[in-house]
Amino acid sequence: MLKRSEKVAEYELPIKIEAQKTGGYVVTCPVWKDCYAQGDTVEEATLEITAAAQSLIELYKEEDLPIPLKPLKNKRLDNPLILPVIVTA
Repeated sequence: MLKRSEKVAEYELPIKIEAQKTGGYVVTCPVWKDCYAQGDTVEEATLEITAAAQSLIELYKEEDLPIPLKPLKNKRLDNPLILPVIVTA
């Protein structure tokens, strides 16, 4: 539980999911060549690319590099985080 208000940034992460012939999935971001991941399922692959994007954003900020994603509005969180849950239909 958050004890104080935290400022967070939200980015739009476009992705492309490709099934692999040998099994599993590769997920890439068409606007960010450094951002890609793989997983055995679509859910695992999307979670992996989300984690990769989070790490890359932190690294790019530390190195003062431009982040090639569209930023969404910055928010202040006074309540617990609400996370999206993505599953196959």
